[in-house]
Amino acid sequence: MPTSAATGPGSPASAPSPVPADHDEVRTTLDTFFSAFVSGPRAHECGEVLRRVMLPTAVVVRTCGGEPTSYTVEEFIAPRIELLTSGAVEDFREWATDVRVDLFGDIAQAWCGYDKSWSQGVEHHHGRGRKSIQLVRTGRGWLISAVAWDDERPGPAAPARDQPPGQ
Repeated sequence: MPTSAATGPGSPASAPSPVPADHDEVRTTLDTFFSAFVSGPRAHECGEVLRRVMLPTAVVVRTCGGEPTSYTVEEFIAPRIELLTSGAVEDFREWATDVRVDLFGDIAQAWCGYDKSWSQGVEHHHGRGRKSIQLVRTGRGWLISAVAWDDERPGPAAPARDQPPGQ
């Protein structure tokens, strides 16, 4: 007898319900992802941190007002390590704000704002935007399968948000 799409394996009725630990684990993965974006002595760890929380086949897409640019994990990591270790920017950090996580079975989506700050020479800069991050449950825990982001610029304005911890 055929299995009904509404009640068979893989259907919404058979997907495990998220538990509070799932939400906590997703948030830990997100916090770890954002912690990779720092300049200074810890910047060399950026690549390893990102590889630890992303599927090797994850896709990263930057929009930011132009044609979308897609990166593999390694294509995404390399220029960030270069920038964060080159001395061109100092005191760089990026942090998540107003994160909303939706979970279903073995998939999760995070819609989050982010703020970032850095210095170039004597000038201090601040930016912000939004990221859409998709995650999947694996044998290694919750890992990022896709990231898309857009920086705030004239046009789309992100709502006011929290300051980073300790600020």
